Amino acid sequence: MEIAPGIGLSDAIFDIVSSGSTLVSNNLAEVETVLQSEAVLIGSGKSLSSEKQEILDELLFRIEAVKAAEGKKYILMNVPKTKLSDVLAVLPGIKSPTVLPLADEEWCSVHTVLPEKHFWEIINNLKGAGAEGILVLDIEKMVL
Repeated sequence: MEIAPGIGLSDAIFDIVSSGSTLVSNNLAEVETVLQSEAVLIGSGKSLSSEKQEILDELLFRIEAVKAAEGKKYILMNVPKTKLSDVLAVLPGIKSPTVLPLADEEWCSVHTVLPEKHFWEIINNLKGAGAEGILVLDIEKMVL
């Protein structure tokens, strides 16, 4: 479909954008926002049977798990045990970072979740505190 036939623009698409990945993968850029919208779930709790309420509760649980993961990264790193307290002092966490022993008894592995907003600042502080081999993973879902 050609959106602007009067000017011969054939590399244009009309796309419902949530992440913009379709635009990027096709070497396109957003030119104009046609409509801002949001998905809304509406229902009356009074009229739901217990079976329908269970289905709704499961749907809401799954949506919350995806929303909870937004803007967060899961990181794993190796830390000499002599530097563990310094590294832990740098880390924010959901509750507390996970610390696991490694085959080399002088080292441990530390796992935690970081807010993407402050990611690079925290990573630099972790390196300065003695963390090495830092792996960064996307989080698809997170159940709190």
